[in-house]
Amino acid sequence: MTRETYAIETRALTKRFGSDVAVDGLDLVVEYGTVYGFLGPNGAGKTTTMRILTSLTRPTDGDAWVDGAPVSDRDAVRASIGYLPEEPPVFDELTGREQLEYFGRLRDIPSDALDRRISAWLDRFDLADDADKRIEDYSKGMRQKVGLIQALLHRPDVLFLDEPTSGLDPRAARTVLDVIAELTDDGHTVFLSTHILSVVEELADVVGVLYEGDLVTEGSPADLTARMEAEAGTTLEDVFLAVTAERPSTSSSPSPDHDSESDSNPDSDSGHDSNPDSDSNPDSDSDPNSDPTGGQTSSADDESPPSHTRDDER
Repeated sequence: MTRETYAIETRALTKRFGSDVAVDGLDLVVEYGTVYGFLGPNGAGKTTTMRILTSLTRPTDGDAWVDGAPVSDRDAVRASIGYLPEEPPVFDELTGREQLEYFGRLRDIPSDALDRRISAWLDRFDLADDADKRIEDYSKGMRQKVGLIQALLHRPDVLFLDEPTSGLDPRAARTVLDVIAELTDDGHTVFLSTHILSVVEELADVVGVLYEGDLVTEGSPADLTARMEAEAGTTLEDVFLAVTAERPSTSSSPSPDHDSESDSNPDSDSGHDSNPDSDSNPDSDSDPNSDPTGGQTSSADDESPPSHTRDDER
């Protein structure tokens, strides 16, 4: 049985690694067609939360649903999501075009549709001239572009992005922000984790700040800054610094290694999935053989990148 109310919902979501509590009773609701800005310092539990929501890690306690499906139903969740981890899951031996073709075939995108989508996205991100070069010769920014296109190819209903503008020049970063805005205008949902607060201020409908596994504040960027104006200033940075001020340590504080990650290997759809029951901390020792984003069948209609007039697509 699925739930159809929210794009993302969690109830008392908890993840422990031994005595460390990475996520502590998280209650979260993300509406369809919105950008949720997920903030927190290193070690807050953001990566663990994203891995649970993308079905890479099982929670210790609590429940979570993505696009109405429980995260325990990995096939259903994977069919609805796209995921760009902090380190894009790409093969150095392939060219950029081959990487995207490979991933598109894993998604069962028809060949003609796949070719059109790849060409359109390569043009959008100024990668067409380098598409037939091996990824091992790509810069960090070029690899990031391939990873983002890969997450978008199958048009997921819910998109998880971890530092999507990392390594990008200002022009490419602007393209990413424009694409995110267009996606949400078309009804897609974006769960965005980044340390660049100006990006969150521009794009996010709702911001949640995680600290030591707890959701310490939540609201629109305007609401959060208004709440703190009298005592902490008027910017989202002021809010972030205020609500993540150091608290007394407890025996259940999370590992200092949280949020240093290398998440996904794009060949997982051939059967090499991570073990979601593993008791190792994914933030400090990520499983390289996992990618929750494969397996969705795609239609061949409207192959261009998203625009504000793609109402026929949904």
